[in-house]
Amino acid sequence: MLAVTHLAWQSLKNRKATALLTVLTVAISVILLLGVERIRTQAKSSFANTISNTDLIVGARSGQVNLLLYSVFRIGNATNNIDWKSYQEISNHRSVKWSIPISLGDSHRGFRVIGTNTDYFTYYQYGKKQPLSFESGKPFAHLFETVIGADVAKELNYQIGDEIIIAHGISDKSFNRHDNLPFKVVGILKPTGTPVDKSVHVSLGAIEAIHVGWESGARLGATPSAEQLEQYDFQPKQITAFMVGLKSKIQTFALQRQINTYPQEPLSAIMPGIALHELWGMMSIAEQALLAVSGFVVMAGLLGMLSSLLTSLQERRREMAILRAMGARPHHIFFLLISEASVLTAFGIGIGVAGLYLLLAILQPIANQAFGINIELTLLTTHEWTLLALVQLAGLLIGFIPAFRAYCHSLADGMTIRI
Repeated sequence: MLAVTHLAWQSLKNRKATALLTVLTVAISVILLLGVERIRTQAKSSFANTISNTDLIVGARSGQVNLLLYSVFRIGNATNNIDWKSYQEISNHRSVKWSIPISLGDSHRGFRVIGTNTDYFTYYQYGKKQPLSFESGKPFAHLFETVIGADVAKELNYQIGDEIIIAHGISDKSFNRHDNLPFKVVGILKPTGTPVDKSVHVSLGAIEAIHVGWESGARLGATPSAEQLEQYDFQPKQITAFMVGLKSKIQTFALQRQINTYPQEPLSAIMPGIALHELWGMMSIAEQALLAVSGFVVMAGLLGMLSSLLTSLQERRREMAILRAMGARPHHIFFLLISEASVLTAFGIGIGVAGLYLLLAILQPIANQAFGINIELTLLTTHEWTLLALVQLAGLLIGFIPAFRAYCHSLADGMTIRI
């Protein structure tokens, strides 16, 4: 068997160009197959790690996926706001341990601005119950102070003490900026790999203060100065959503039912885990389509290898006949062709895995900044090893077709080929 493998290797070396193209075809198909699988699983993991240890998220009446997207992932907008009195009543419920109010709607140079309070830095958790921590600075304590995420600081090169201008609405244009009320950066959070990194955090009072003199997104007249506004005790009239942590998990369903039937205004309370499960269910068709496409690419690569082997077989019938004449038995020829297919597939898989890690290393910062997906360069998982084993097995099976044809060729047929 070793002699056959050595012979197969020497045969491939004599056909370097064809063998290299075949290996590259298999490698590209493996990169796509593992790349789709890695991005799919990492995207799921990144989304699942965005919020942890939060029992309920409450917002205006809407679908639970929509509420999850705008409150946690900063995607889309709320259908309506929540009255501040409703928030206070629910947050003072006997089963509630803590609550984090969130007010959305403003931005800073493409990054979402979140109005909240200091409970956000105390109780918000991500990953496996990991709390937020500061790279430098501290939580905001005054009206016009802000805490920024790691990506905001890195991309805009902000330091503690810098001043930033918040814009009204999602688009940051000169006409909708609150340019007379700059905020001072007092804290920079450590990277979390979540939308927190792309957020600018200010107090709920600051959200109210910067909109004094504004109506329906337009500045109607002169607004008070920062010194004047700091004399007032601003209390929000409405918020976008709030997160709730309970004293006991057993009380989750009971409180959820009370909030969903809240008489003062239509509200929705969702459990993040269930909402994420629904989100993945909606995306399952796209996932299956991507896996199907990558599977077809692998099949195309293997069929290309089959075509190459069958084409070369027609040119090598005299070579096979000479081997037979020198004492090689039909099963030797059979294993020679199978060995060639196995070696080509194995080299394609090896180069494909190396190419995958190189590609992921290049895409890692891009995916993190553009989509908030943290792609980790981890070792191959058991599932990925299974996929590679299936590719190797498929390559081996593909080799049976030219091997069987070579096995069936007779000695006389090989020696009498006309060239």
